[in-house]
Amino acid sequence: MSRSQSVEDYLKAIYKLELNLDGKGVPTSELAREMGVANASVTNMVKRLSELGMATHQSYYGTKLTESGKKIALEMIRHHRLLELYLAEMLGYSWDQVHDEAEKLEHHISEQFEDRISELLDDPKFDPHGDPIPSKDGKIPRLGLKPLSEINESTKIIVKRVKNQDPELLRYLHTYGLTPGSNVKVIKKEPFDGPLELLVDGKTVTLGHNIAEDILVVYPGESKNQPQAV
Repeated sequence: MSRSQSVEDYLKAIYKLELNLDGKGVPTSELAREMGVANASVTNMVKRLSELGMATHQSYYGTKLTESGKKIALEMIRHHRLLELYLAEMLGYSWDQVHDEAEKLEHHISEQFEDRISELLDDPKFDPHGDPIPSKDGKIPRLGLKPLSEINESTKIIVKRVKNQDPELLRYLHTYGLTPGSNVKVIKKEPFDGPLELLVDGKTVTLGHNIAEDILVVYPGESKNQPQAV
């Protein structure tokens, strides 16, 4: 069945929002905010997705993907993250450039092209930002990561994932070495959601609490990569 780019974008957005809501239905207002459109536009698209059997909607309970909708969402996420890694590894794009390029390309590659990219990159599990890449059969790693904002003072951790992919923020983090794989020590945490003082490669870095919330980490020696069907 032919799908429009808009349908695929909505399915991907609903899937990601459902994860943040622990599987609860996505409110229309929240989906509208994510897509940058009016509530009425979301209502019309949700109705269409329901007619296609890709989502369900209940008043006061929000929108949830069906299994077929979830499958398409994961397919698009796989396309996107494989393309991000391909752009970075093979074409020399920086990690702050790959998101927008992959967003344009993800709707237009064939399954054969997807398989060739995966093979070329040796079946990768993570994109340049540390985001897990769904497998062909709909599995995605359960990482068990913690936000940097929750780490106690005098604690050493390893950066694994950066959720916020605003290009300006990514360039800032790269300047200070706060990228996946970086070893970091939390030196000081100000109370009441104040900034954090970090030690990164011998340099002191001050980071706002809201930014630290989107940097996900593990303690050294932890193995948090258990596949989970989704």
